[in-house]
Amino acid sequence: MTIINSANLADTLGRPLKLPCGVVLKNRIVKAAMSDSLGDGRGNATDAQSRLYERWAQGGAALSLIGEVQGTPYYPEKPGNLVLNPNSDQQALQDLARRGSINGSHIWPQLGHAGALSYLPISEPKGPSALNFAELQCQGMSVADIEALPTMYSNAAIIAKNVGFGGIQIHAGHGFLLSQFLSPLFNRRTDRYGGSIEIRFRVVYEVIEAVRKAVGDAFPIGIKINSTDQLEGGLTEEEAMKMIGIINQTSIDLIDISGGTYFLGASASSDSSSSNGHYFINFAQRAKQITGISIMATGGFKTRQQAANAIANDAVDMVGVGRAMALNCNLANDWLSIDGSDPVLPRFSTNPPGGVTAWYSMRLTALAEGNEDTFDLDLASAMSIYEARDEARCDKWCQAFGHSPN
Repeated sequence: MTIINSANLADTLGRPLKLPCGVVLKNRIVKAAMSDSLGDGRGNATDAQSRLYERWAQGGAALSLIGEVQGTPYYPEKPGNLVLNPNSDQQALQDLARRGSINGSHIWPQLGHAGALSYLPISEPKGPSALNFAELQCQGMSVADIEALPTMYSNAAIIAKNVGFGGIQIHAGHGFLLSQFLSPLFNRRTDRYGGSIEIRFRVVYEVIEAVRKAVGDAFPIGIKINSTDQLEGGLTEEEAMKMIGIINQTSIDLIDISGGTYFLGASASSDSSSSNGHYFINFAQRAKQITGISIMATGGFKTRQQAANAIANDAVDMVGVGRAMALNCNLANDWLSIDGSDPVLPRFSTNPPGGVTAWYSMRLTALAEGNEDTFDLDLASAMSIYEARDEARCDKWCQAFGHSPN
């Protein structure tokens, strides 16, 4: 394995990348998708959200991904999500797209549908199959429900393109709806959408085809997938590798490899046994042997050395950085400078379920409001504020969208 010396770290990460559609990303550093929870509670973008993505663009990221953008308001991940539909505030979206794409940067919404993991206070969850686990219950989708998905995704992609976003990412990872279709734990169907991984991928393929037809050949389309669900009975690495071969036959421009789910009982990615810190690099390196599509991996990149080594060894084409970017909006510029430094990630004495995620979400709010220098919440306080904010948004969401259709 090649270890890049300090003099070449910035050069390695600073090389542009041309995607299959012809679009060029200016360097190899991506602000990974995170649920920033900065929408207004009615699915619309806010000035604070625009400012956050503007800061990452000023900070040198080649691409910033907006996590958990919904194509329908009826199956959201949280009430702070954006919704791309005909009733969206177009002016607010245009402002977000414009400010997030300054300095030669790209900003793409990650289009998703939470499915069985839809937020209960404002949704009646539906997934590929009806489930009645102790930790999770949901209805099963009808064939008509499934057949409507490609149009939902393509309509959202058209809105994204029209308001000025530079591309989109299809979310098929982390246990949300399309990831549920890919997982035998969630997908127990016996019709044309269930069975082998090739058949379970059918709806994802249909979504890709519909989105490509809607946005044209020159508009970037990425996809986020799991290398494994990290759940007993879920998607395995062997199946995920077969999926890479299927995606290679589509018009996808960038495959973002991650893993794990938000389903209770799943192992956290941070529990990975990977000795080099980044969790999915070995899978990504194997995937690059069977596809010519650009590959990125998200998870565990904590140092510039790790990121540059991954690029230099042809394990990935891009690195997705999340929490480190929440600590330092200028991380990309730092890593692209000769004397670039690494962030110091916080350590917590306790780790209640959802606590670290809530802390980082509130950290993003502080960045958006320019208050990061005085941000000093502990996990318990962050969770309390985060949960109260979501609770307050639920009434707004229901007023805007009503309740989920059966």
